[in-house]
Amino acid sequence: MSGAIRVHRKSRLLPALFVLLAGCASIPPSVSELPVRGGSIELADTPFYPQERYQCGPAALTTVLAQSGATASLDDVVDKVYLPGRQGSLQVELLAATRTEGRLPYVIDGRLAAIWRELEMRRPVLVLQNLGVAAIPRWHYAVVVGIDAGRGEVALRSGTDQRRVTPVNTFLRTWQRGDYWGMVVLPPGELPADPDRSRYFEAIAALEQTGRAEEAAIAWQAALEHWPNDSVALFGLGNARLVLGDYRAAEDVYRELLDVEPGMVVARNNLALALAGQGKFAAALRQIGIALSENRDAALERELRDTEASIRRREAGGG
Repeated sequence: MSGAIRVHRKSRLLPALFVLLAGCASIPPSVSELPVRGGSIELADTPFYPQERYQCGPAALTTVLAQSGATASLDDVVDKVYLPGRQGSLQVELLAATRTEGRLPYVIDGRLAAIWRELEMRRPVLVLQNLGVAAIPRWHYAVVVGIDAGRGEVALRSGTDQRRVTPVNTFLRTWQRGDYWGMVVLPPGELPADPDRSRYFEAIAALEQTGRAEEAAIAWQAALEHWPNDSVALFGLGNARLVLGDYRAAEDVYRELLDVEPGMVVARNNLALALAGQGKFAAALRQIGIALSENRDAALERELRDTEASIRRREAGGG
C-alpha cells in the first residue's frame, strides 16, 4: 500500500448561485488527444520530496505546493493530511491543506490533454493512481512532471523515485483506476489552463470559507478578468471585500453587480451593509428598504429585517 486512500468524487451543495459539478471524464483519455503530436514537455526543475512509508500524499502535495511558491515543509504537510489510522491521505484532506497555504486547489478534467496544458503553464499535476488491481487496490499519489508523446512516456515524481518514467498506456490504466482524479495548485490570481467556470468558482468559494478572504478576493478579480461582468464573480468579490472591511471597494462592486442584476436582493442587502460600514446610514437604510420592497423570498425576509435593525442600532450609536 502506498498511502493514498480512495474516495469517490461526489457533487456537493454550494451557496446560492453556484452550480453542482460533474465527476469523471466520460471518454477515456489517450495520447492521440495531445495538442502536439510527437512533442514532449517536462518540468525538470520540479522539487522532489521522497516519501516515507505510506506518505505518498504529503510528499506529492508538498511537491506541487513548492512549485507554486508556497513555503510549507513536508513535515507541516504530513501533520495536515496524513491519517495514521488509515495509513494514507484522503483527496479531501489534500484539497483542504492546499487552502490553508493560501493556494487554490483545482481539480482538472480527467484528460491527458488537460495534464499537458497545465505542464505548458509550468504547473505539475498531482494524480491519484491505483498501482494494484481491482481486487487488491494499491492507491498512490504521484506528480506528473512531463509527457513525451513521441516516446509514449510519462515522467513522474513518484514515491522514492525522483524521475519515474512510465509508458503512457500504463499510466492511463493506473490513472483510470483512480477515476482520472488530478489537481493543480494555483497561486491566487492564476487560472487553470482551461478553466471550467463552475469548478473554478467552487474552488474560490471553498478557499474563502477557510478564512482566506484576501486570497479569495484576488481570485475573484482574476475570474472577472476572464468572465467580465459575471454576477457570481462580482458577488463573490463584493463579499470578500466586505469581510475584509474594505467597505468602499465592496460598495463599488455591489453597485456594479446591481447594474448587471438589479433584482438581486441579497446583493442589495450586502450593499446596505457596505454603506453602513462607512457610516452612510441613511443611504444604507434606503437600500435595505428597496430590498424589502422587492423581496419575494420568505426565507430572506428575516435576514433583511435583521440587517435593517442592525443598521438602525449602529446609527443610534448602539454598535
